[in-house]
Amino acid sequence: MAASTLFLMMTMFVFCALQCSTVMGFDYQVGGAEGWVVPPANDSKVYNDWASENRFRPGDTLRFKYKKDSVMEVSEAEYKKCNSTRPSFFSNTGNTVYALDHSGPFYFISGVSGHCQRGQRMIVKVLSSEESEASSGSRSSSSSSSSSASYAADFSKLGFILFVLSCHFPSVLVSVVNVVCRV
Repeated sequence: MAASTLFLMMTMFVFCALQCSTVMGFDYQVGGAEGWVVPPANDSKVYNDWASENRFRPGDTLRFKYKKDSVMEVSEAEYKKCNSTRPSFFSNTGNTVYALDHSGPFYFISGVSGHCQRGQRMIVKVLSSEESEASSGSRSSSSSSSSSASYAADFSKLGFILFVLSCHFPSVLVSVVNVVCRV
């Protein structure tokens, strides 16, 4: 009897944790399917247009996918001059993940000579906590698949727990459902 009570308590703890869980951050692929490339000659604002369509928050990540290129985070002054001599971050792996760890603007440029001048640069504005709360629920379509996948995983875990409860403790499951539905 003690083992079944302990099992029930642990199951309820997991159930409550799943119900209270939140998505910590979203992974955005910079440039969509095209990735981080030199934009066409007549579309030099493509990355800033993309960034302005999204609502970035601390904890989100940017994924830069590219070939024979690089990505750098630079200061605002370096961004304006397309200057890559003192980046605060540099990567040329072809699949760079950059964590947005605080609110405010982030400035990115390509490290390949001439690419920044041709429009391969971007400003990302990360919302503060107050701005995030005011715009909650306004995630763009580019992040909705990450959100859906996270919620689907939570629901599949919940389904498994409910299945186990129904097999081993059918009367307890009815009590749990009654308690949860009253809350």
